[in-house]
Amino acid sequence: PGCTEAPTMSPRVPADPLWPRAVKLLVLLQLCAQGRAARASPPPHGCPTTCICTSDLLSCSRQKLDYVPPALPPTTATLDLSHNALTQLQDRWLAALPHLEALHISHNQIKDLSPQAFHNASYLRHLDMSSNQLHAVKMHYFNALVSLEELLLYNNRIQRVDENAFAKLSVLRKVYLSWNNLTTFPFRSVQGLGSYSLRTLDLSSNSLSSIPVEELAALPENIRNGLYLHNNPVRCSCPLYLMLQRWKQRGFSSVKDFFEEHTCKVSDNVPRSLIKFLKYSHLFENCSAGPEDVHPVPFPVMVGQPLLLACNASPPATSTTYMWISPHHEPIKHPGNSNRSLELYHNGSLKIAAARPWHSGVYVGLAINGPHNFSRLCEINVTVHYPKPEGETFSTGLTTLLGCIVSLVLVLVYLYLTPCRCLSCCKKPAPLSPPQECSAQSSILSTTPPATDAPNRKVSANKHVVFLEPLRETQNGKIRLALGEDFPDAKHPKVLQLKSDSESISSVFSDTPIVS
Repeated sequence: PGCTEAPTMSPRVPADPLWPRAVKLLVLLQLCAQGRAARASPPPHGCPTTCICTSDLLSCSRQKLDYVPPALPPTTATLDLSHNALTQLQDRWLAALPHLEALHISHNQIKDLSPQAFHNASYLRHLDMSSNQLHAVKMHYFNALVSLEELLLYNNRIQRVDENAFAKLSVLRKVYLSWNNLTTFPFRSVQGLGSYSLRTLDLSSNSLSSIPVEELAALPENIRNGLYLHNNPVRCSCPLYLMLQRWKQRGFSSVKDFFEEHTCKVSDNVPRSLIKFLKYSHLFENCSAGPEDVHPVPFPVMVGQPLLLACNASPPATSTTYMWISPHHEPIKHPGNSNRSLELYHNGSLKIAAARPWHSGVYVGLAINGPHNFSRLCEINVTVHYPKPEGETFSTGLTTLLGCIVSLVLVLVYLYLTPCRCLSCCKKPAPLSPPQECSAQSSILSTTPPATDAPNRKVSANKHVVFLEPLRETQNGKIRLALGEDFPDAKHPKVLQLKSDSESISSVFSDTPIVS
């Protein structure tokens, strides 16, 4: 608006006073055209000048910011405001970021949070507020973060955690509260969280002077496995020592990974009287196990059989309800689980309709006397076995031994009772000349005389066996049969036949080759 078309000018401009005015008019027209183009194009998604923007990540770290930049890109899924000078967060300041999943505000100077600081952040899953100046964790701080899974609050100045500070965070998995000034912690407030998703609760490096062993014993196993209590000045006691020793035996990461960092204070009057009581366990040799140190009761059962789990406890109050924690960390309340394979009765007994291999594990029975008042009743270790096959009379060891004996017998039979151990020895020797001479084997085994017998020899159909003279002597370890010269009537035809047969036998059993 306000711009007019420039008059057409010829290439040859006369030198008159109107020339400077024409040049100014051309410049003005060019500026007007640029203004129209700027107003016609839509403004892009703004990225703060002090930040770095990518597709869904916005990093404003280490910029010495004392307030959150306005007009943040709405596509942001990860926002990094760490290492700045922020002191407070405005109400509903995340309403313009509907896709935000991770927020990093560590290393700032935030001391408190307004009741609506995290409203309109229902998709936030990771929140890092470590290394700030928070003095407490109040109930209204994080109630709006219904999708929060990880909360990092370590290295603050936190002295107190409200009873229901995490009550509405049903999917919370990890909470880090180490390196603060906590002297107590409401363990009962996290019992319900452990039934669902909580796996890590880090309370290490605080100022905890006492630990309620009874309350910790009632926590579900998945919380105890990730409950880090090392590097705290707790008072030495036998219940605490026995509890941590039991956690060590069960392989809990919270004790196994920081075994030497677990300390206790011998005297309250001597602040530095800390000892590594798990490492130097001989100081607690006189501690005897209490009721809470009893191992889970074994309960073997066959596949397909029903079983009923019950705790032997004192009669409960009328307002007491029960809950069981399955080996898969599933809370089971009356009337049972979703598919009714596990049923919980009003008296606290848990029934498994038909045992299956996936039902094996430790079941924890709890009594509930209030919204956050849980007490452990018992632990039962169910082991599901398959039945042995019918007709199985031999054990595995006996069967293996029998197989070895049979194999050895077969080897001996093969080595010593094989009819012919040498293939070349089994070949029939070449017939000798004259044709009347044949092998002793044929004379012995054949019942029919050879067809080439001389005419003067009588054929005897009753001849079956030829009896040889006993051995006379041995020569060089070889057998020499009784020959014709050993008989008085050596010229008799039968004697001659026996002689030829004996020579054939000696040739067969001889080690020297047969030369025709």
